[in-house]
Amino acid sequence: MQQAAAIRRFPTPVSVRAIVVDLDGTLLHSAPQLAEAANRMLREMDYAPVPQELLASYIGNGVGWLVKRALTGEMHATPDAALYEHAMPIFEKHYTGLLLGSKPYDGVIEGLEAMRAAGFPLGCITNKAARFTGPLLEGTGLAKYFGIVVSGDTLPEKKPHPLPLQHAAEFFGVPLGQLLLIGDSLNDTLAARAAGCPVFCVPYGYNHGEPAETLDTDAVIADLSAALPLIRHV
Repeated sequence: MQQAAAIRRFPTPVSVRAIVVDLDGTLLHSAPQLAEAANRMLREMDYAPVPQELLASYIGNGVGWLVKRALTGEMHATPDAALYEHAMPIFEKHYTGLLLGSKPYDGVIEGLEAMRAAGFPLGCITNKAARFTGPLLEGTGLAKYFGIVVSGDTLPEKKPHPLPLQHAAEFFGVPLGQLLLIGDSLNDTLAARAAGCPVFCVPYGYNHGEPAETLDTDAVIADLSAALPLIRHV
């Protein structure tokens, strides 16, 4: 039987040639808008609303899973297919109207500016669908920082699969071991470990209610700017 490859972890400072950043919970505080859209969907369908804190714990796998979890009240349950198909366009209608209420976290603009000034090509990798990702990045002024944006439906797979990271590394022409992912959740760390990328996590995001310190990261950083002392440009 073939042995599984050892997981590579990266001591700091990490040699980096490009940086990719997660969207929800890392760049943008989008939980209030996602939760409100889910509750408006539930009310329109004559369901009881769900506390925002619980809905926020469902964020991270794309809006499809958020809708499923809102309908069932469980993290891994799947609602009736017809119910889900009815609910999704209702959620999307409400979320589209709330989309641009999301704001960058403190330190995000400063961190992106500093990374760009240090010569790092930047990308955004998210599980959010492209029809929401593009307008959100444009509307919050973040689109200009990214040479590539990989949404949840850009490729056949999304995080925690390694394909989005592999795609970004190929786009930038860098080895996977020199592509840093900055995220906030288990999906980010699983994708990075599967791809062989270094990964830093911020502590303020949406990791299903679990602290970032419990994740298999190479560093937990207070904000995006705090990554720079832990990496070196190669």
